[in-house]
Amino acid sequence: MWLWSRPFCPTLRLCGWTALMHAARNGDHNLVRALLHRGCDRSPLNSSSQTAFDIAKFWGHTHIFSVSGPVSGPQSPHEMFFSAEPLDRLSIKRPDQDWIRTRQKDPRTVYLLFHKLSPMTQGGEESGPVGTQSNYIVFTTDDITTFYSPIICNTEVTFVQMCSDLDQEELLKRSKDKTCSFPKNPHRDLLRLSEEEAGLVAQSRSVLAWHARYSFCSTCGGRSRVEEAGHKRSCENTTCVSHQGVHNTCYPRVDPVVIMLVLHPDQNHCLLGRKKVFPPGMFSCLAGFIEPGECVEAAVRREVQEESGVLVDPVWYVCSQPWPMPSSLMIGCLTIAVTTEITVDQDEIEEAKWFSRQQVIDSLIGGSRAAFVVPPRQTIAHQLLRHWTGLTSNL
Repeated sequence: MWLWSRPFCPTLRLCGWTALMHAARNGDHNLVRALLHRGCDRSPLNSSSQTAFDIAKFWGHTHIFSVSGPVSGPQSPHEMFFSAEPLDRLSIKRPDQDWIRTRQKDPRTVYLLFHKLSPMTQGGEESGPVGTQSNYIVFTTDDITTFYSPIICNTEVTFVQMCSDLDQEELLKRSKDKTCSFPKNPHRDLLRLSEEEAGLVAQSRSVLAWHARYSFCSTCGGRSRVEEAGHKRSCENTTCVSHQGVHNTCYPRVDPVVIMLVLHPDQNHCLLGRKKVFPPGMFSCLAGFIEPGECVEAAVRREVQEESGVLVDPVWYVCSQPWPMPSSLMIGCLTIAVTTEITVDQDEIEEAKWFSRQQVIDSLIGGSRAAFVVPPRQTIAHQLLRHWTGLTSNL
């Protein structure tokens, strides 16, 4: 059994205040540093729409707001969901087959079991809210050998191993834990994992998705085989041009996506849109894929104009987030509108509207005053909204 401890929850709310807010109010420098080291979210707002940074500044704790917020300029959002890196990727060891075989047999090695890109998990009701916690199930080398190796595959398990498409009921039947399952809606269910577990699942799911789609060489069409612990595919055709130098067809792909919060020229409103597939009442930041030969700034300007008809400039980078659906990199930006008239492209989005800063704050806090449904807190869109509302203190 693999045991681990859960870190102290830095976003615990007492009377509407987080632990970081209380530490900032009391000027407790050591506690503030400890909470931030644990990855505490600086962006939550209390009922007065204050962040911990605002509270420290209001009470004159300069030694606190120098570490809990920026001295000048806007603060960046905290580490994004799916971004945690609890393990050393050890990319330098991937070509070392002897080292990999040794790790496979090590009793301390643990495995995650996937079925159709979903990890085996425990907890979290299928129809429950995103906030319902679930955990992935880990297996030891003995578990794999005893319970699963006869049905999973007839080759050695590596860091990433593609196996036959087996019935999930058979996999669940062999599990020692009878309450486990495979998530059916990854866009919802993977958000129930802890941040550390989500980081591991994001890496493995993205690589598995690449293998599922690229069994054949993209250069010549020949069959390809898995190498370097699942982080490379090599064409079995020895005359293929992919063997001559480094080619992007041999390695897992990542699709860059720009996601931007468009600010009104008065900088007190922002532009949000909704797609038909969104839950009722939800609005989010505009987003789109970067095209070949296009820079981030140009992609932001093009996507905003295509979806809403609004012209924007300039563009600022804020943060990024890996998004394993199946393997995108969300590049978060802020930009200012040059024009404000909205002309929605119905092929792109269903609706776009300007919302005031107060409407966004009310919606982030939730309750009867919410003007719209915000995306889940695990998404970069949610964090961009929090980032913007924290640009100026509201005391």
